[in-house]
Amino acid sequence: MSRKTGIVKDQRYLRHDAGFGHPESPQRLGATHTMLEAPDIAGQFIEIEPRYASHEEIGMIHSASYINLVASTAGRSYVALDPDTATTPESYDVAKLAVGGLCNAIDSIVSGEVANAFALVRPPGHHAGVSNAAGFCLFNNVAIGAKHAISKHKMNKILIVDWDLHHGNGTQAQFYDDRSVLYFSTHQYPYYPGTGAVEEIGRGDGLGYNVNVPLRPGT
Repeated sequence: MSRKTGIVKDQRYLRHDAGFGHPESPQRLGATHTMLEAPDIAGQFIEIEPRYASHEEIGMIHSASYINLVASTAGRSYVALDPDTATTPESYDVAKLAVGGLCNAIDSIVSGEVANAFALVRPPGHHAGVSNAAGFCLFNNVAIGAKHAISKHKMNKILIVDWDLHHGNGTQAQFYDDRSVLYFSTHQYPYYPGTGAVEEIGRGDGLGYNVNVPLRPGT
């Protein structure tokens, strides 16, 4: 029997809520949860239990001062970390769960438990920088996941494909000088956050390992 696809899915990811009308809302995942419970889909995946990432794991990408800043928002009703990115009482825990869920998905693939996996997690991450939140993102989940694969599983060639309306400036910046991770992004350009031009191809050891495919609106 062929191995199945793994999925990281947990109701706790719905607990980060930036407020009514915010485009990055719990309803996004809620609708997907409903779809996955439909009779013709339920049972087709192996569920991967998420966990809370440690301070050390998150610190593979983010500065200690920034991690402490996000941690300080726990239990507080509303904290704006930048004009687009806010936290609510459980956001810090949910963000740690997003990172840990992705790391567990990577471990499950490497161990052979699943053939591949989808981490249905939030808040998102590709705009988050070393020391800042941005664009609804708290911790850079995929960047930490890549570092986890490198440090724990000794992988030295990783491809990140970023398929989104917005360019993942935080992820690009993290690996811009690093040839072990090839970052590929397709996105609308020019648009927020202003990065992602085709000329941005990496630097130093990472030269040629950063590929942007900017697209016009409506493409």
